[in-house]
Amino acid sequence: MRLTAHMRETMSGSTTAPLSVFSLRTSAFNDFLYAPIGEEENGMVLTVLSALARLGVDPWDEAARLSEQPKESATKRLTSIISALPNGQWAKASLGDIVARLGALLPAKQVAIAQPAMPHTRQVRPSAVMMFLFLLFASALVSFVVRERMQQPAADPGPTTSSIVLPPQVPSP
Repeated sequence: MRLTAHMRETMSGSTTAPLSVFSLRTSAFNDFLYAPIGEEENGMVLTVLSALARLGVDPWDEAARLSEQPKESATKRLTSIISALPNGQWAKASLGDIVARLGALLPAKQVAIAQPAMPHTRQVRPSAVMMFLFLLFASALVSFVVRERMQQPAADPGPTTSSIVLPPQVPSP
């Protein structure tokens, strides 16, 4: 098995690999990525995901690039990707059919639809919300301190010389 530089870094414990390398992804590209290209010489089915990974290309990034391209450009790119693979049990003559089938599985280019703003809604700035929360916290803190001071009895300073009352002395017989 031939190791790419990225695979060697990942296997050696390098922390430079992005976290997305280790996560399973679900996306609009799964039908395309998990589609079979054909059967390899060893009898295993080769998927688009495996083919792109073998070529050292991030499958989801490549699928996103292909879906953003015009159909003709995406078809040319898919043809070059499949042509770069070692020969499997698919004939070069069927390359056009394979590319057409895979191209049809790519999701259509996503067009962003802007949401119209509600005419009568008022946008609250995050700084205003933070100021309100700060003032609420400060007033609660002041209220707590005042309540604690009012509940504590006044400290008794202890007996003073002017407040000491001595019992009357009775003469002893």
